[in-house]
Amino acid sequence: MAFRVLSSRLSLGHQVLRTDFPIQSHIPAYYQQCRTFVQLKTKLNVADNSGAKIVECIKVMNKTRLARLGDTIIASVKEVVGRGKVKKGEVVYCVVVRARMPRARSDGSEVRFDDNAAVIINKQGEPIGTRIMGPVCHELRRRKMVKVLSLAEHVA
Repeated sequence: MAFRVLSSRLSLGHQVLRTDFPIQSHIPAYYQQCRTFVQLKTKLNVADNSGAKIVECIKVMNKTRLARLGDTIIASVKEVVGRGKVKKGEVVYCVVVRARMPRARSDGSEVRFDDNAAVIINKQGEPIGTRIMGPVCHELRRRKMVKVLSLAEHVA
């Protein structure tokens, strides 16, 4: 929840802030949520051992311009580690496996991760790497990404 601090008095044209009474921000909730979606120019960590470290989203492969958990994106590789299967500057397909945006589930719970992460896949939807590090969301099962789920060490 965002809070805004109001000024209590003016001193020589500068605001002096009081911190004893926070007031709720008047920005609507849907604007606050849009900042944490995966969208154009979002940088994501790579959760597999394909050789890439960071990718940048250049296209979201759904009807909206925002990608959530389990959505496929097209990304450009920005940083690589060692000699991997992908090279810097290469354009790859990825599936979002972790997102900072809270995702509501049908049982009433919400899942939220600390970072945005993706797994690099080929055009058939199979992962390029052989290991997936960190937790992976359960929503990939509905997207028919069973191979990604089987390689993950923990399914959240």
